[in-house]
Amino acid sequence: MSYLLSLLDKSPVDPGRTPTEALHATAQLAAKAEEWRYHRFWVAEHHNIQGLASSAPETLIAYLLAKTSKIRIGSGGVMMQHYSAYKVAESFNLLASLAPSRVDLGVGKAPGGFPLSTRALQAGIDPALRPSFAEQLADLNRYLLPQEAQHSDLLATPLPPVAPERFLLGASVDSALLAAEKGWKLVFAGHLNGDPDNLQKTFDAYERATGGERPLLALAAFAADSEERARQRVAELKIFKVFFGNGQSVNVGSEEQAADYARQAGFSDYRIEEKRPSVLTGTPRQVRQELDALHRRYGVEEFVIETPAVGAAERLASVELIARERLSLAA
Repeated sequence: MSYLLSLLDKSPVDPGRTPTEALHATAQLAAKAEEWRYHRFWVAEHHNIQGLASSAPETLIAYLLAKTSKIRIGSGGVMMQHYSAYKVAESFNLLASLAPSRVDLGVGKAPGGFPLSTRALQAGIDPALRPSFAEQLADLNRYLLPQEAQHSDLLATPLPPVAPERFLLGASVDSALLAAEKGWKLVFAGHLNGDPDNLQKTFDAYERATGGERPLLALAAFAADSEERARQRVAELKIFKVFFGNGQSVNVGSEEQAADYARQAGFSDYRIEEKRPSVLTGTPRQVRQELDALHRRYGVEEFVIETPAVGAAERLASVELIARERLSLAA
């Protein structure tokens, strides 16, 4: 099967460990991903969540670029509602100047955190003046694309020899149409919304709007030496969906986080529903067979794999097992 494998890492902090150790584990994983021939390595953006250490992807990307030499490094993604498009373009043009042809800019419109951190990040922003997500994408194009930047008096310097690749993270037909309209590659967030019907509609909409391009598919996967071991570890994972009286809902990692989110948002009327995360699970061959099936069904040309927070050593082992399965198959 001909498709690329890439990785998304959230720098989870293992119980009893420190954020410094979590970030060093991410750096080790990036170096190994390069060795094992993964195509990209992306880091996430989460705020005020003690179990996740990656709050500033552009800072971590710079460190990972220095620790690797070939693999593409990027964000999965920058949460644009908090930032000026100009400042984001400056940061990623600088990164792309340091490491030409290796930098990816993935963006999303979610907050990446709870209400308190969102308010802190947006303390200086006048809501009446905040541009829409679509306007921010257009602004980023103006600052990042050489053919557009050359006609502007406002440059997001330094201008790199090769512009960062641009990716929109989403999970809807609307996201597909917006990405196609603005000329961004779509990454379907299957690890957050894996509904097959929605996935098919989104893929079809993007393909029609772009004249044949297929989105990347992000999903969670975990492999172990035995199916029993893999399923045992994944069975311990949980997510909690919180429903509020106004119709809003949000996914969090624990019942404590659910209560904390409600408190920060000022809700007293809410209910919690425990769910199992959607994770491709099994031996390396079983995981590869599931990827093959998704490739055949949806025409996926690149998967972005997130490994669940099962511990740094087991995450590393899973990433190696999946890679070696692909390498042995290719050989």
